[in-house]
Amino acid sequence: MQLFRMLPLTLALGAALAAPAQAQSLIELVESARAYDSSWQSAQAQLEAARRRADQARAGLLPSAGLSAGVSRSNTEITVPPVDRNTSAQNLALSASQPLYRPANRIAYEQGQRGVDVAQAQLDAAQQDLLVRVSQAYFDVLAAQDTLTFVQAQKSAVSEQLAAAKRNFEVGTATITDTREAQARADLVTAQEIAAENDLRVKKLALDQLVGIQGTKPLALAQPVQLSPVQPDSVDHWVQTAHDQQPGVRQAALALDVARLETQRAQTGHLPTVDLQASYSVTRNPNGTVTTPNVNTRTNNATVGVALNLPLFAGFAVQNRVKETLALEQKAEADLETARRNVAQATRSAFFGVQSGMGQVKALEAAEQSSQSALDANKLGYQVGVRINIDVLNAQSQLFQTKRDLAVARYNVLLGQLKLRQAVGTLTLDDVKALNQQLVK
Repeated sequence: MQLFRMLPLTLALGAALAAPAQAQSLIELVESARAYDSSWQSAQAQLEAARRRADQARAGLLPSAGLSAGVSRSNTEITVPPVDRNTSAQNLALSASQPLYRPANRIAYEQGQRGVDVAQAQLDAAQQDLLVRVSQAYFDVLAAQDTLTFVQAQKSAVSEQLAAAKRNFEVGTATITDTREAQARADLVTAQEIAAENDLRVKKLALDQLVGIQGTKPLALAQPVQLSPVQPDSVDHWVQTAHDQQPGVRQAALALDVARLETQRAQTGHLPTVDLQASYSVTRNPNGTVTTPNVNTRTNNATVGVALNLPLFAGFAVQNRVKETLALEQKAEADLETARRNVAQATRSAFFGVQSGMGQVKALEAAEQSSQSALDANKLGYQVGVRINIDVLNAQSQLFQTKRDLAVARYNVLLGQLKLRQAVGTLTLDDVKALNQQLVK
């Protein structure tokens, strides 16, 4: 009957999900965030600093050279026999040194290289975190838009039901109870609409802040949404991948390598050092010297040699330093094991979260169809007098709630797949690009 028809959902959803004229895709907002996000820029700067520290450590293996020059003037007085001499000296010296055997310097250089690897792992973690944060904020906006759309569609349906109840009451085919029930539901939906509008506003502000763009308009997902299952479908495979590639585990493993190298470095405190040294100096005395007055002299001196330095005793400092580094090495081993356990737990949680989400989507899809059938049956029953108005209102509420839950569940699955790859350390920009292909063109 015309009296009881509902506003078609397709019109409401089509108006809300239609892409705006200047809408941005997910990959566009990710690129914007990469140029704006301070955490990402901080990780990039940290990597550059680590490279420069590694270059500093490398300097300990390369030759060094220095140039020095000076001018001095002196006055000498001798009482017996009385002598008063004013002399000046000019000197120029060039010196160079090449380490031949300095094991501590070699180990420091290797530690510097490990430092670069640690900074690279930190940058990888920052990039993956940025991809997830932008995707999360992006789909939060889409979910808030869908929620507002469903609430507004429900509001239209309840408004029609309220109008029908009022007309039926006026002609005497319904009681005032139907009108009051419909009015109460309309007031409730109005409150939900206000909350949904505010939630959408907050989600948009969060996305704007993250990507550095005011008034972002994310593209919606293309309908119907295609959800691909997790491949491979083995949690053990994902956990093993996380043990090898997850940035946190990589950092902990590199920290253990650095600790072991530090132990080796401490042990070199007992070892000698050997350097090749060379120098060349020129000294001029224009006015002579005390012993050879008024004679312009010049002295050239060149030396080449090997310097050996052997530590004998340092108050047990070396032995205690070795014990300290061994303890720190044990700590690094424990930290690595902790990181692996935490990553394994996070990976399992992410994997089963996606699996559960896929099951929820299928169940909610079935529930959506069942809720639609229940609403149709209640509307028909209300028309023939075997159902009351509250039955129709409850069926409407159940249908729209199911639609909201289904939309959120789909977004959660898509985000869960990204978070699973983040948990194992394999999330890349290509994964986001693949997800971007599912948006409205």
